[in-house]
Amino acid sequence: MDHDELGAWLRLTLSPGVGNGAARRLLSRFGLPQAIFQQPETVLQQCVTAVQARALCTVPPTWASLWDTTSQWLSGAGPEGPARAIVTLGDIRYPQALLDTEDPPLLLYLVGPAHLLAHQPFPSDRCLAVVGSRNPTAQGAENARLFSRALQGAGLTIVSGLALGVDAAAHEGALEAAVPGVAVAATIAVVGTGLDRVYPRKNLDLARRIAAQGLLVSEYPLGTPPLAANFPKRNRIISGLSQGTLVVEAALASGSLITARMAVEQGREVFAIPGSIHAPQSRGCHALIRQGAKLVESAQDVLEELRIPSTTVPGLPDVPLGGAPAAEGDAGSDSPLLAALGFDPLGLDALVARTGMDTASLQVALLELELAGCVARLPGGLFQRLGRG
Repeated sequence: MDHDELGAWLRLTLSPGVGNGAARRLLSRFGLPQAIFQQPETVLQQCVTAVQARALCTVPPTWASLWDTTSQWLSGAGPEGPARAIVTLGDIRYPQALLDTEDPPLLLYLVGPAHLLAHQPFPSDRCLAVVGSRNPTAQGAENARLFSRALQGAGLTIVSGLALGVDAAAHEGALEAAVPGVAVAATIAVVGTGLDRVYPRKNLDLARRIAAQGLLVSEYPLGTPPLAANFPKRNRIISGLSQGTLVVEAALASGSLITARMAVEQGREVFAIPGSIHAPQSRGCHALIRQGAKLVESAQDVLEELRIPSTTVPGLPDVPLGGAPAAEGDAGSDSPLLAALGFDPLGLDALVARTGMDTASLQVALLELELAGCVARLPGGLFQRLGRG
C-alpha cells in the first residue's frame, strides 16, 4: 500500500458520521478510497446521507497529523523487533473469517513477527476465542491457562483481549505451548486502544511476548486511549476471528457474555466451563449453558466439537487435555483437608467445623498445601482447592 492510498484509508475512517456500513457501500460503488474522495457531493449522496456526503467532502482536521504519525509508526519498527502493518478491507491478507461477519472493520493495525505479517497472518479455520472475568477465581485463571496451553498445543491459535484475569491467563497458556518460528500465531490479542500503547500497563511484558510469537491487533487509530466504549466493540473481532468462543468464568454482567452473544450472531460455537454454584464468576457460564452453550470439562471436549484431532505439544511434557490432575506423588493429593475443602471457596471457621482441627494446625496445613500449588488463598480470608490438587 503506497503512501497516498494509506492516507485515503485513514481519511475514510476519520470522516465524522461515516461508519463501517456506509464506508463499505462507498467502497463497493467506487472502489478504493481515493476514488471516493474524487466524487462530487451530489454523487456521494446516491450512497450515503447528505450529512455524510458533506463530511466526506471535508478533510478532517486530525487527518494530516494521523497520516504522518501512522507513516512514521509503520517505518519505525527495528530490524530485531516485531514488524508492523496495516491490513485494509481490500487486502488479500485480511482475515476471511471477519469478512463473513456483519460489521468487519475497515482497517486492522497489526504488530507481530515479520514472517507472519508478510503473508497470511490469520489462520483461516484454527482460531478459538478464550475469554472471561477480569477478576477470576484462582481455579478460573488456572483453567484459562491450562485449556489455552492444551488447545494451542493441538494447533489452535488462542484469541483474547489482553485484559487482566482470564484474558491474560489465556495468552500466557498459549505462549507456554508456542513453538518459535512456526507459520501461525500462537495467540492473538485484540485490543481496544491504538497499538502505540498497552492497556492495562500491567500487561506490557505480556504484550511484548505476544508480539514476538503472535499478533497484537486493533481497529483503532494510533493514539486512541482506553475508552470504555471501545472494549465491547472490539469483542466482535475476537469472536469474529474464531471458530468458537470458550467462556471460562463470567459474572452475569460480564463483557464476556457480549463476546458470546456476538459469537452466536456470527454463527460460531460457544463453549462454557461450569463452576461452583456459590461463585458469582460462574453464573454467566451457567446462564450460557442454559441458553445452549456447550458445557466443556476438558480441552478434548472443545477439540471434538470443532472436529480437530488432538496432538501433543512439541517440547513440553504431556499437556493434560482433561484438565489438571495431580501428578503421582504430588503433595496433598490424598490430603483429607483437601477432601474437606471440596472445590468451593471456604473460610477458616467452616474448615474448622468440617475437619475438627484447631485453627493453628489448620493454618499450617493450608500453608503447606498452598506452597504445593494445591490450594489458593482468596480475598476475604477464603481458600479454594485447585484442580491440580
